[in-house]
Amino acid sequence: MNWVADNLDLIWALTLNHLRQSAIAIAAGFVLSVPLGWLAFRYTPLRGTVLTVVGLLFTIPSFALFPLISLFGVPLLSETNLIVALTIYAVAIMTRSVTDGLASVDSSTRSAAVAVGFGPWRRFWKVDFPLSGPVVLAGLRVTAMSTISLATVGALIGVQNLGYLFTNGSQRRIIAEVFAGVVAVVLIAVIVDALLMLAGRALMPWTRRAAPLRTTRSRAVTA
Repeated sequence: MNWVADNLDLIWALTLNHLRQSAIAIAAGFVLSVPLGWLAFRYTPLRGTVLTVVGLLFTIPSFALFPLISLFGVPLLSETNLIVALTIYAVAIMTRSVTDGLASVDSSTRSAAVAVGFGPWRRFWKVDFPLSGPVVLAGLRVTAMSTISLATVGALIGVQNLGYLFTNGSQRRIIAEVFAGVVAVVLIAVIVDALLMLAGRALMPWTRRAAPLRTTRSRAVTA
């Protein structure tokens, strides 16, 4: 543990880099997946194709994805390359979650929104997307955990984040350095997940009211 105490500044700097890279990729992946998920939901004949294509993106190994991205003018050994790769993986996960979330909205609710004069754009933002929130949030939490974990591969292309502690610690056989990297990644994941849960509760207060209602119903049935 002496190594950790002597290198707190390094660990902190790498943690901030790791968090920033992951946050950009998570946010970009979320923004891109919303229209793709809507497209897959809205046009049923395209749903299988869209979901299959984005699903296949997640199967591309990072070793192959980094060179592929560099073919579009992004420097291979750069933070930008890592963020683009992480965004692609995030889109691969989130698109299905958005599609499933929109599909979970009751059709009668949509019909009611149309009946009171909601157009497609207004209905999406006022009805469809909010009600799909719990499913989308669940997908976003999975995406966040995956992105934070995958970001460590950036060390393979020289990006400075917590992955550096893994590679450098392994090469120098400093177990404390590797352990510090693992703990820092886990802590980031736990904190981000907690923040997403809190944000979900704040933005979707109706989900908090639904739980007591289900409990009351179950007690009534039991009685």
